[in-house]
Amino acid sequence: MNSGIEIETVTVTPLTDDEREELADSLKRCTEETRQAAFKFRETGKLSLLPPIILGIIERFLEPEIRPKLKEGDGSLKLIDDLGIDSLTMMEIVVLVEESLDLSIDNEELRDLRTLHDVNVFLDAKIRNVPVPEKNKHFGVESVLATIPHNVPFLFLNEVSLGKNEAIGTYTISGLEEFMKGHFPENPVFPASIMLEALGQLAVFQLIMTQKSETGQSVDPKKILFTGCETVRCQRVCVPGETLTMTIKPRSLRHPIAKFEGKITVGGETAAWAEDISLTFDWIADSED
Repeated sequence: MNSGIEIETVTVTPLTDDEREELADSLKRCTEETRQAAFKFRETGKLSLLPPIILGIIERFLEPEIRPKLKEGDGSLKLIDDLGIDSLTMMEIVVLVEESLDLSIDNEELRDLRTLHDVNVFLDAKIRNVPVPEKNKHFGVESVLATIPHNVPFLFLNEVSLGKNEAIGTYTISGLEEFMKGHFPENPVFPASIMLEALGQLAVFQLIMTQKSETGQSVDPKKILFTGCETVRCQRVCVPGETLTMTIKPRSLRHPIAKFEGKITVGGETAAWAEDISLTFDWIADSED
């Protein structure tokens, strides 16, 4: 997209009869829907055909038991952790995508593709022949600990990927959390209230890392308070060994109130969501002389 104008098609070179046969053979283990989408794209250049092509090619390389995750999940699905795609499999996927879309992709460009969303955004930019959008910044647990006012044993973020308008965090349930001993004995279940706490911690991280006052003051971690959470739904039981993938998006950021919407998925399945997570915050006071 350039200048705010949505580009619906790109220029493509139509397939010859021989090329069509070759592509059909390459895609023979993909679904009929994927093959037809690829043929139509090479005839029309319609960008709306990219999702079924990309998803169909990725699906072809997944183990049968993993494929439902791809269909039921969203862009937050991790290529390695959720879909089990290793570097060799990724290269096979890339080769087939290159042939299907008539693209040339440099191996170095694939280094930071971690989620399905990353893949879609990258290929969309390549097809349009526009710069690939700036990648999300990734932060490990050490950076999280140095940023937010939470600490072990009450920290529920292992890592965070920070984008322009969203933050994605993960937390793997170890089963060793102290509260799991009583929730429940012999049948440990991660509490829904703690899932909301984890979303709140991710919102705190996003707020601190992205917001500054008009005079350049940063958010004070000691002055952030959770004030409310509305329209909450929990749709799935989460247990030890599973990884929560959390997404936070700001809805309204106007000092001293910050509002977010949040969602948690496990292996592509929605576990919980909240429409309105509210925080109050203030700026770090100027130091006195």
